[in-house]
Amino acid sequence: MAHNDIADETLRAIRRILRKTSGYSRQLSRQSGLTVPQVLCLRFIAEATTETEITVAMVSQAVQLAPATVSRILDRLEDADLVIRERRSQDRRKVCLSLTELGRKQVDTLPTPLQEQFVARLRALPASEQRGLLDSLQKVVEMMEATDLDAAPLLESGEAPYDS
Repeated sequence: MAHNDIADETLRAIRRILRKTSGYSRQLSRQSGLTVPQVLCLRFIAEATTETEITVAMVSQAVQLAPATVSRILDRLEDADLVIRERRSQDRRKVCLSLTELGRKQVDTLPTPLQEQFVARLRALPASEQRGLLDSLQKVVEMMEATDLDAAPLLESGEAPYDS
């Protein structure tokens, strides 16, 4: 394969990934009215054990987003009557989360997030292929001068600040 052909095919592969994540995000939004981060937060709350009080910090850690970001996501989920926030009587600073009945019904109809599908396929590869794929992607990140961008392990099309 000629040098320019390799560059073109590499760019096409990157573009396919971008289009897939963008298309998935749009499809999810059309089907459920939710964003990928909202779905991940809902799923975590639904799957957490009932004996554990679920807090914003726990959700933040699980979905690997900043607590302030998760708090804004929860605002929208609460406005949509999918999540309830309750202050504990013993410690009024502590806010616990639970799903509403509508939230439970919504979770039952949600598709599997794209990153979960990807992770399952990635883990099916031999360790050496997983490492090679990671090394290649990290090199792409360096070549695109994107190493300083913060990124949660979400496959979604989100607006990222662009500084040239």
